[in-house]
Amino acid sequence: MLIAAALCPSPPLLARELTGADPVVPELRQACLEAAAALVAAGPDVVAVVGVAGEPGERDARGRLDLAAFAPALCSSDGEGSAGAAALPVSLGLGAMLLDQAGYRGDRVLHAVTEDSEAGACAALGARLSGSRSRVALLVMADGSARRTLRAPGYLDERSAPFDAGVTLAIAAGDLGDLLALDAGLARDLMATGRPVLQVLAGAAAGLRCVSEMRYGDDPFGVWYLVASLGFPPP
Repeated sequence: MLIAAALCPSPPLLARELTGADPVVPELRQACLEAAAALVAAGPDVVAVVGVAGEPGERDARGRLDLAAFAPALCSSDGEGSAGAAALPVSLGLGAMLLDQAGYRGDRVLHAVTEDSEAGACAALGARLSGSRSRVALLVMADGSARRTLRAPGYLDERSAPFDAGVTLAIAAGDLGDLLALDAGLARDLMATGRPVLQVLAGAAAGLRCVSEMRYGDDPFGVWYLVASLGFPPP
């Protein structure tokens, strides 16, 4: 059963190795750390990390963040992660990093979806993950739209703000079922890569009451970053 969830974005700037001693958007990094710590404090039997990658499917739970695409000098010569495990895509790697920083040493599952994953498949994955143990926590790594300003990666699209506002309202109100109605085509237009991950969360929470704590919401680079902690009280 799902007992807790944390929503974080997955910009590479969360990794200290890429920003050095002077962190970029320290409020975002701190909010993500607090959300991960709250997830661990819930006492789960397992934490499932879900993020977007080029190929769907489960990844090695021992894997860690692969920074080679951003800083080749930081990659090991054999291209492998911790303890010989294959390096992870950015979203899952950042999720694993946050769990490490929160001191989590329990069981974890790392699962990728793609930007094109259909809502039904995402919801089914969420239901399967939430039903895997008695106490399941979910760490969802989901970016919002990337077209909120003229300097955004995808330039300005006036549909971005309403799209992100709808997601934020659903999370804040605990109406996670509304996330299943997110338009995949619109999300693709807006470069909102986190859409399928949000729908995994909705599937995992189906039928459960949700209490949300919003920790961060802003678009410092024209990309909407939302951080939240979600609790699921027992019936």
